[in-house]
Parts: sequence; structure tokens; C-alpha cells
Amino acid sequence: MSAAELWAQPPLPPTKLGRHRQLSPTAVWDKWTGLLGAMDKEASFKLLDAFYEAGGNFIDTANNYQDETSEEFLGIRYQMYTSNSKRGRKDIKQHTRYVGNNMKSLALSVEESLKKLRTTYIDILYLHWWDYTTSIEEVMNGLHALVMAGKALYISDTPAWIVSSANRYARMSGRTLFVVYQGAWSVLEREFERDIIPMARSEGMALAPWGVLAAGKIRTDEEELKRRQTGEKGRTMSSFEWERTEEQRKVAKVLEEVAADVGAPNIQAGDCYRILMQKSPYVFPILGGRKVEHLHGNIQALDVALSDEHIQKIEAAVPFLKGNLYAALGDGSDYDFFHRNAGHFDKWPTQPAIRPAH
Repeated sequence: MSAAELWAQPPLPPTKLGRHRQLSPTAVWDKWTGLLGAMDKEASFKLLDAFYEAGGNFIDTANNYQDETSEEFLGIRYQMYTSNSKRGRKDIKQHTRYVGNNMKSLALSVEESLKKLRTTYIDILYLHWWDYTTSIEEVMNGLHALVMAGKALYISDTPAWIVSSANRYARMSGRTLFVVYQGAWSVLEREFERDIIPMARSEGMALAPWGVLAAGKIRTDEEELKRRQTGEKGRTMSSFEWERTEEQRKVAKVLEEVAADVGAPNIQAGDCYRILMQKSPYVFPILGGRKVEHLHGNIQALDVALSDEHIQKIEAAVPFLKGNLYAALGDGSDYDFFHRNAGHFDKWPTQPAIRPAH
């Protein structure tokens, strides 16, 4: 190998999905057809192959997804625990040890997942949801034991105030911290912005929002008419009604205008995906899809850059109130009234998100 070859940069990735980022400063299906749409094993593998070839390396799954077959299809290193993974298994008489945050549930969940994933460790282990039963100490000690055993490299996710308490306990006792927070966040559901994002900034955590496309409710009138005519309809997991509400139609109209303005391939990826990635650093949206063309459309959104005016226009479609506390004190992006009344200050800006690479 010559010196030129040794120091040469690698070729550019085939898509911007291949431009990888640090996850955190501190660190597919055939069983649920009626809820999420049909997708067999062959289609799953085609989608995964396309994702990998485009440079993707971050996939979301769980021990209960698709009645336990999701992990078997993937065989990759990404997992959650807490949910009742044996739900629907009539051959198992007692399901109580397979649910919750306790150490028994944790141990069983991880051991079974490692077998299904055909690996010896998990990159990111999510606490899927907080059960309000198990103590913070038991959870953090159990998760830390897995990290020390080399079975989990990072751990993540649960309500904001509990994450802060858990990380405080972890720092004081030399345990592993939570480094990623996962939760619902979209242009239609912005509660994430009230306390989760400020907490993540304070704790140095990454954000992995799900529901970015509002379970498919963000679509154009043309798309909805086509679904109605073909009988494809839409997802019904979070709502029995697959068609959009008037408010959702109103937001979609604004998204359509912005997408046309920036040359985005579609309103889903061009607006919904990018707006979250530009509002806060260390954001890694979890995007679903059953077709390779869905994936390609999402990847094209990595070329889109929204201006502050675009973001303001989208957010104005459905006003979001953070609450009286934030209305009175602000969000910390500028000095409060009392400081401004006392003198003139220059505020250091918060860390910005990464803009699309050119």
C-alpha cells in the first residue's frame, strides 16, 4: 500500500444515509398485518438489504414486536425490554415474569433476545416503558450488571423526571447512565418539546423519536383518495380510524406547500423528518415503512434543508402551548424579563443541530 492510498479518504457513501453521526454525547414484520399492514419475510429482507446498501446502521426492534418474529428476521443488535413478549402464547400459563422493569423480566428478556438475534451483545437496550412498580435502584443496578457483563453497551428510555432521577443515582453510585431517550414526536404531537428535549440537553442524551409520520396520518388528499379507492387504507394500531381528521388535513396542506417550496420528494420525509432533525442536536428519527420506495423517499429527505421560516410556518398550522411555566420564564434561549430589565446581555446560543451536508 502506498502512502497516498494509506491516507486517502474513503469514497463518498451512495446516499447521505451513509454519513454516520455520533449517537449521543454520552455515549420489520408479518404478524401484525391487521395493525401495521402486510409484509412477509422476503419483503422484510429486501427492505433491510436496501437499507444496509444505502449506508444505514440503526434499526429499531423489540422482543414483543411481530409476536417475537421481528428479532428473528433481523438478527441484528438492537433491543428493548419491559413489554409482555409472551402475549398471546397459550402454552405459557404465567406471563407475569415476562413483563415490567424488574430484574427477572430484564434477565429473561435479554437472554431470549440474544438467542433470537444470534449475537452475544446488544448495542442499545431500551427500557420500553416505566412500570411505576420497580424501584430506580433495581432498574439501574440490573442494567449496569448487563453492561459490565458485556451484554449491553448502552441503555435508554423512560419518562423525563425518572430519567433525571435515575441518572443522578447512577452518577452517585458509579452506574451506567441512560444515554438515549425514545418517545413519540411529530409535527402533530409536540409534547416531546415541553420537558423531554430540555431534559435530554441537560443530561447529554440523544433523541430517537418514533411516530414521526403520525402513524401514516400525514399524507396528501391525493394519497388518501388512492388508499380509499384501492382498499389499502392505513394503520389502525393507535386509532380505529385510518382516515385523517380536519386538523391533520390542515397540517398536511401546509406541509405540501413547504415540500413544494424546498423541492422535497414528499411531505412525509421532506418536512416531518427534517423538521425534527433541525430542531435539536442528536436526533435520530425512527421511520417505519413496508416498501423499498418508502425507504428511498426517506433517504432523499437528507438532502432537504428547512429554513427557520419554513419551520415556523409548519408549527403555526397547529399551535402548541408549552404551559404557563414556559410562557412566564421562556425556554432558556434568551434572557428573561428581569435580566433584560436590568441591563443588556448577549446570550450564548445552545448547541445547534447538524445541517444537511453538501
